[in-house]
Amino acid sequence: MLIIGIAGGTGCGKTTVVKQLIDELPKGEVGVISQDSYYNDLSDLTLEERRKTNFDHPKSIDFDLLEVHLKSLKSGDSINQPVYSFLECNRTEKTIPTHPSKVMIVEGILILTNAKIRDMFDIKIFVHADSDERLIRRLKRDVNERGWNLDETLEKYQSNIKPMHEQFIEPSKEYADIIIPNNKYNTVAVDIVRTIINEKLS
Repeated sequence: MLIIGIAGGTGCGKTTVVKQLIDELPKGEVGVISQDSYYNDLSDLTLEERRKTNFDHPKSIDFDLLEVHLKSLKSGDSINQPVYSFLECNRTEKTIPTHPSKVMIVEGILILTNAKIRDMFDIKIFVHADSDERLIRRLKRDVNERGWNLDETLEKYQSNIKPMHEQFIEPSKEYADIIIPNNKYNTVAVDIVRTIINEKLS
């Protein structure tokens, strides 16, 4: 199994790059694990307390469980990937059966900040985007898809998202093998990644 880590700041376009790679590779040979599925279980907190949690800090991620799951997949075993609710700011009781595949993509803003997880990646990718562009995308997503109001989102951006990006996410770029500047559709960079994947698989 080839494990690919795709990181980058919030709203940088990681999902677009993941989708492009899936479309470029043979159908059924690519699996995806989202870092968002591995936020810590906060069932002991109230919804109000959970909404105040700094989800952009590495401590908000259950990296131990992610490590166990990646090792299981690498060994040929299936896992039950957690399902996270952005409305409830917590894991749900549901899980997604995830099976081993030739290529497993792990995507998330913080995945290159953890040394154990980072060392499991055969290819490390960082998607870079302009900070203003990322803010606009994050605002649209949090307000339209996640049920936050505009003031909450802006306050969260100033207090958590921007400082955490500067402290943890941007510095993790130095661990990347490939940096993709996300100007809508960077087909050249994606083609290069696809070629590298095919070479490693063969």
